[in-house]
This record gives sequence, structure tokens and C-alpha cells, in this order.
Amino acid sequence: MVDKLEELIENFALFDDWEERYRYLIDLGRALPKMDDALKTETNLVRGCTSQVWMDATIEDETLHFIADSDAHIVRGLIGILMAAYQDKSLAQIRATDIDAAMAQIGLDQNLSPNRRNGFFSMVERIKALSAQG
Repeated sequence: MVDKLEELIENFALFDDWEERYRYLIDLGRALPKMDDALKTETNLVRGCTSQVWMDATIEDETLHFIADSDAHIVRGLIGILMAAYQDKSLAQIRATDIDAAMAQIGLDQNLSPNRRNGFFSMVERIKALSAQG
């Protein structure tokens, strides 16, 4: 079975220019599961993001399950990448995931604004902190 993150990297490689890749990123965000407004609390707000991002997570049987949302389309797409990388993964798999390498393969390390890049890694840090608690 192909890993969801690897599949996502391959899908991004199909596009020739960044306009197409950004459209794909926005489509990823549109496909996110709906987050209940009751979960959009101060506690679930991810610090370090320019736009508003909420993340709620649980760990069951050493496996991370999370839902997240943002008020920005591109950031919702970045959440889609995080879901491919971390959703329903074991805590060991989360610790072993090299998200920096994935971002470089996709090209987002060079093509995201510094604020969005910082926000993305704030979300990654939140996931890693949650997985460290498990």
C-alpha cells in the first residue's frame, strides 16, 4: 500500500507550474472533513499561525487522530498535507516522518511565504507535542 504522503508528493509532481500546485493545495483544503464549530476554541487554536488554525487531537491505542481547520484556503490545504503525513499514524510513525524532506520534495519549502511556512511548522510542532504526550 502506498503511503498517503508519498502519494501526495507524486500528485504534486504531476503539475508543471506553481499556479496549478496552489490550485491542488486549495482543493486538498476543500476536501478536509468539517470541523465542528464547538471545537474551534482558544485551547485548540494553534499559536504561530498568521491565519486562524484550530486543531483537536486524540490518541487511542498509540495512534493519532486529529481534525483541524483554518480560515485561509491555502492553510487548509497545508492541513491536508499534515493529514496525509500524520492522520491515523502510530506515535512511532509520527516521530519517524521527515516532514521537512516531504516539503522539499513538493517544493513548498521554497514556494510558501515565510509566514505560511512558519504557520505550517507551528502545526507540525503541535502534532509532535501531542504525539509526545502519548
